[in-house]
Amino acid sequence: MARSKMVVVGAVALAAASYLQKPAFLSGPPPRHVAPVVAGSAAAAMSAPAAFADEIGDAARKLADASYDFAKEVDWNNGIFLNPPGKFQPLEALKAIDKMIIMGAQADPKILKEATAAHHKAISSISGPNGVTSKEGWAATNEGIGRIVASVPESTVMDVYNAVAAITDPGVPAYMKSLVNGADAEKAYAAFLEFKDVVKKNQVSSPGPAATVPSDDTIGAAAKSLSAASYPFLKEVDWLSDIYMKPFPKANIKDVMSAIDKTIVMGAAADGNALRAAAEAHHKAIGSIDAKGVTSAADYEAVNAGIGRIIASVPTSKVMDVYNAFAKIVPGTVPNKMFSLVNPLDANAAAKAFYEFKDVVKASQR
Repeated sequence: MARSKMVVVGAVALAAASYLQKPAFLSGPPPRHVAPVVAGSAAAAMSAPAAFADEIGDAARKLADASYDFAKEVDWNNGIFLNPPGKFQPLEALKAIDKMIIMGAQADPKILKEATAAHHKAISSISGPNGVTSKEGWAATNEGIGRIVASVPESTVMDVYNAVAAITDPGVPAYMKSLVNGADAEKAYAAFLEFKDVVKKNQVSSPGPAATVPSDDTIGAAAKSLSAASYPFLKEVDWLSDIYMKPFPKANIKDVMSAIDKTIVMGAAADGNALRAAAEAHHKAIGSIDAKGVTSAADYEAVNAGIGRIIASVPTSKVMDVYNAFAKIVPGTVPNKMFSLVNPLDANAAAKAFYEFKDVVKASQR
């Protein structure tokens, strides 16, 4: 579960449908897999109207009853969840990530907080050799994901589904099913189909409003300086490398899960508008990348500003919790290796500019 970065903790559909490869989720042209839809919804991690709370909540508990045996059979600690679902295609994968970002940006930040809180609580109840959460945690995370999907228009959800399906090898579902009890997987899948019908019944028809972005704040000005000083370094990074999918050397599952949990807690504490604005900036930046995966200087600046404003909206203690948790699992060999792959002078210039930027962000922090 740690290696799957908790996206799969509540996504029974991601695993169940992956094992079964049957068409599902929403109306329209029959898609090839259910898994990509829920993967996208989990990545988006956002909202659903409170009016549907009881209906989706009841359906999530029913789903948990039928699927928990299956969930316990999945080895959530398996490194397979770090691998691409097919051929390594970073630019194609980026298209799928972009669709997830769009989906997240359209959803209600309030329910993001509720869904992330459910994930945080579920992490605290992880036990056993397979790293599974409690049945209550399983139900709560599935409920949160259901509300996520219900909060976003069908077309946006299907964009995620189709983009991930395009990079998923057709042999993946059968292989994943072979790793668990087939009968339990079938039972989980049947329950998921009932759950998705309830979610679809309560799905919104239009996205939430776009974010508002400050035009004259100190963080924006500092992001401009940071971006100008670090853009040469950015262009030297090999963004198409598979190194970013490698596990940290010697990091244990418990510590990795702790780092992910701290990140989830920090996200739940962030300002909703700041999160949405940063997501929209990332979407725009993906649209301007070149063949090497480098975005434009202007979009790079907007992304830095968006991240800075997210950090400024969170208490220092929560940011430092994330920093310290990752410091524990990232050995010194990692930054040294990454430093060796670029021009050291440009890397040092970028670091200096970053330290100045973080001081501005800290001065604005609540």
